[in-house]
Amino acid sequence: MVKGLYTAYTGMINEQKRLDVLSNNLANADTNGYKKEGTTSESFADTLAIKIKDSSDYYLPKGLGDISLGVHLGETYTDYSQGNFRVTDNKYDVAIDGDGFFAISYTNKNNETSVKYTRDGAFTVNTEGYLVTKDGDYVLNQNGAMNQDAGAGNYIRLDPNIDFKIDESGNIYQNEQLVAQLGVVDIADYNYIMKYGENLYDLQNGAQVIASNAKIVQGTLEASNVNVVKEMVDMITVTRAYEANQKIIQTIDTMLDKSVNQVGKV
Repeated sequence: MVKGLYTAYTGMINEQKRLDVLSNNLANADTNGYKKEGTTSESFADTLAIKIKDSSDYYLPKGLGDISLGVHLGETYTDYSQGNFRVTDNKYDVAIDGDGFFAISYTNKNNETSVKYTRDGAFTVNTEGYLVTKDGDYVLNQNGAMNQDAGAGNYIRLDPNIDFKIDESGNIYQNEQLVAQLGVVDIADYNYIMKYGENLYDLQNGAQVIASNAKIVQGTLEASNVNVVKEMVDMITVTRAYEANQKIIQTIDTMLDKSVNQVGKV
């Protein structure tokens, strides 16, 4: 019965962590370019149950079989499937149709600058004419993206008084003249990508930046790939599993109470 308590407890902890992931997905359902997360579950390593001090076998421990000690969260993974497109007709909004990321020159609180990646193409132009994100980080050109160079020489600067167009390759034209190319790259192995901050991605050691074959769509934003209905259904399933484990603990607690306080009572 005590093992049952432990098994139910690990089940509750596992469902609680799964619920946290689902809640985060729902909270970001309206975040541009957000990629939902999922979880896997796995059992703890089986442990060999033994009996000791058995005089019938020369007091040597004797195996009784393997037992499982419950369940725990295996891993949290990111689903990089593409979200739906939302037409905004805002010339500064761009979306990536295919695999790839925009390269951003990100500066942290310690004034350290590095290259980060995002699928959120809600850009704008600052007072100096540079193309920036909604948080003020500079959008890099193709050279800066491929070479992972976040220097100012790779910022995209436009004339705010002149209209511009962006073609499918990310080329930016003003007065029919090519002025820059959006830095869009892909990563050879997505296992080397990790989330950074709200809607950015960072690369781990060993990541390889490669050219992207994706198309750029101007006047459009990519929505998150979160299916709200599915997430709600999964949340109900998780809640019921949590309650089932909770009921097991309550049942075993009642049995233990009767065993200690009532069985054998004169």
